[in-house]
Amino acid sequence: MTVPLWTPDRDRVAAARITEFIADINDRHGINLSGDYFALHDWAVANPRDFWSAVWGFCEITASEYGGSVLDRAERFPGARWFPRTRLNFAENLLRYRDDRIALVSLLENGERRDISYANLYLRVAKLASGLRAQGVVAHDRVAGFIPNIEEAVVAMLATTSIGAVWSSCSPDFGIDGALDRIGQIQPKVLFVADGYYYAGKASDSLQRVSSIVENIDSIEITVVVPLVTRRPTLTGLPKSILFDDFLDHAATVVEFEQLPFDHPLYIMYSSGTTGAPKCILHGAGGSLLQHLKEHQLLVDVKRDDVFFYFTTCGWMMWNWLISGLASGATLVLYDGSPFAHNGVRLLDAIDEEQISIFGTSAKFISALRKADKKPCDSHNLSSLKTILTTGSPLSHECFDYVYSDIKQDVCLSSISGGTDILSCFVGGSAILPVYAGEIQAPGLGMSVDIWDDDGCPVRERKGELVCTAPFPSCPLGFWNDSDGSRFRAAYFERWPDIWTHGDYAELTQHGGFIIYGRSDAVLNPGGVRIGTSEIYRQLETIVEVLESVVIGQEWMDDIRVVLFVTLRDGLVLNDALRAKISDSVRENMTPRHVPAKILQVDDIPRTRSGKVVELAVRNVVHGRDVTNMNALENPDSLEFFRDLVALRI
Repeated sequence: MTVPLWTPDRDRVAAARITEFIADINDRHGINLSGDYFALHDWAVANPRDFWSAVWGFCEITASEYGGSVLDRAERFPGARWFPRTRLNFAENLLRYRDDRIALVSLLENGERRDISYANLYLRVAKLASGLRAQGVVAHDRVAGFIPNIEEAVVAMLATTSIGAVWSSCSPDFGIDGALDRIGQIQPKVLFVADGYYYAGKASDSLQRVSSIVENIDSIEITVVVPLVTRRPTLTGLPKSILFDDFLDHAATVVEFEQLPFDHPLYIMYSSGTTGAPKCILHGAGGSLLQHLKEHQLLVDVKRDDVFFYFTTCGWMMWNWLISGLASGATLVLYDGSPFAHNGVRLLDAIDEEQISIFGTSAKFISALRKADKKPCDSHNLSSLKTILTTGSPLSHECFDYVYSDIKQDVCLSSISGGTDILSCFVGGSAILPVYAGEIQAPGLGMSVDIWDDDGCPVRERKGELVCTAPFPSCPLGFWNDSDGSRFRAAYFERWPDIWTHGDYAELTQHGGFIIYGRSDAVLNPGGVRIGTSEIYRQLETIVEVLESVVIGQEWMDDIRVVLFVTLRDGLVLNDALRAKISDSVRENMTPRHVPAKILQVDDIPRTRSGKVVELAVRNVVHGRDVTNMNALENPDSLEFFRDLVALRI
């Protein structure tokens, strides 16, 4: 049996919110779950109405009307209806606390810091919501943000959703076409922007691009500008624009929270769009709120005294997930800028300076610290840190080991996985479960997650498709402009009717946890053997010369051959010796079929703006196919290297 890297002590388990929740379930239903996470999960899946009703009460969700059925049409997936007789407001639940505790800390790469209390956050939302109402914004209208991860973005979202309008945002580093591909589809009435942003040591102007965006979206009635890089930006070149403070109704002190159905539209999120125009995914208010509160309080163990951080932009679903932490009363830390600023320690500094207890980041960030030989346990105090969350891509075994050897020994390292599709997690961490290297700890509570083989049969300790076999509250309402739902069903329910197929190639382990091997559509298939890309990436973690990599399957002589591209440390050149070192590591630790047929050096690896390596885009370029949405990439020019490579013709 594998030895865990970390096991929670008795005091931590006893103090965890989930322990209290299990005791409540036992008392209310006359059962004995014995404080066992997996027993609770099994009970929750078997009793969805009782479970989600218990989550509602335990997390103290505010609603003007509550009662009646919890779940109607449970046999329809998609199509089930949760809490159909309930009326609530999403923003009201995030603004339930109105005291002097700090709600938001906003940090910029250049060192600027601001904070705002819960009481003042409520007042600011009141003033902005009144300004939006005066502009004519009503329920179902769309309000968009092309804005950095700053306090005003949160205020704008809360003001929008307090009215029942729908919020959507993307980060300001998108080009004009990238923004139009997203915001242009949903036709917003109001656009929130900043005059610029800071990244990688420089300030970038946003207003020229904003002007072009506004010119191409006729629905925008007014653009509200937050001064960020200048004190009072000039708006003469931006039609129908106003400064943020001038748009506020400074006399307003009360937020009018519209009471709306559980499935009232809340957010429009966007798929990565690296193989086509981004899909506009519509999420409901009640399902998002309920799911986020469950994940925060029962899995991550967020409490009122926590300081909660996630590195994200307003264009990634982790921003929406983080901001829901207001409903638990925690202090949220926002950061806008490069995660590698200040010689790679800006975010580590923030842990100590802000006393962050829950630190969320990407697998790439942990890997980069490891590759750079950083030892945060020596350079930083980190005494406040109790949980590290990672997502975005699979976290390698080596990075798990690195966290416990070089960052902190007594910390719950919870890798989580779900996505923009569900605005939440299918599998994730738990404060009361041990941590095993390379594994996500458990299925999400109430999520009927399984691993199926190609014949649709459940498998254990074997690779297969990650599926969800029963409805869950945060299932999307559908896609924007998909009136008959055909595109939505084709995306998730086409392979197996009434079963959500998520598109992850994964394994259910002997511990009840999960390993994600990569996206199913990026799985390699040499000689008919399915190989998850993360299996090869894991071996690259052990090669000190390699900084980053991307692996694809190239169609070759009626088969598929594995092709690996690597970026190396400064000054290094890929030679036969290094190729052999990589190949030997893969062969010895995996199988001969995993060994790349070709290994090539590149200057840069293409990735999305949330840091995910875009294997499909590389594969398309190698095969001479179009990449239809280059604007989804952080570094689109890097794709040019992969076009018409002589080395891949032989």
